[in-house]
Parts: sequence; structure tokens; C-alpha cells
Amino acid sequence: MSRSCELTGKGVQSGNNVSHANNKTKRKFLPNLCQVTLISDALGQRYRLRVSAAALRSVEHRGGLDAFLVKADEAELSQRARLLRRQIVKKTAEAVAA
Repeated sequence: MSRSCELTGKGVQSGNNVSHANNKTKRKFLPNLCQVTLISDALGQRYRLRVSAAALRSVEHRGGLDAFLVKADEAELSQRARLLRRQIVKKTAEAVAA
């Protein structure tokens, strides 16, 4: 499993440890990933996702998983999140049409 957020695409970054003597050694900056269960109001189901703490705050700020996924860019979503987004858009379109 890759170390990247399923909702925002935030992943591992690389950089340097810089000592007091200005010696530089390579290091990795890992994202703060959490296993969370988010509820989709449109689909009425729970989904277990691996998201960063920043993405979790964004989901809460936008008003839930459905609102976040509808507004999100599909390019940065994982395959699972893209499928979930399409299902949510389809379900909301059916609800509006009915």
C-alpha cells in the first residue's frame, strides 16, 4: 500500500536533514495518514479510507464526504475514491430527477 492520501493525493516528499555544520543527508517527509471510516449520506454506507489529517479537516469543513468528493478534482483521487465519487454523483442526479 502506498503512503499517499486517498482523497487529496498527498504523498511522501523528500528533502535534506541539515546539521549545525551544514551537512546535508537525504530524508523523507511522510504524510500523517489515518485509517478513518467516513459515512456517505447519499449512498447510506460507511467507507474505510486512508486519509491524511489535513484531508480529514477538509472533509469536515466542506460538509462531509459527499460534498468533498463532488467538489474534488478527479486527478488527485485514488481509484476507490473515483468510483465512490461517480456513484455519489449518479445517485444525487437520480434524486434531483425524481
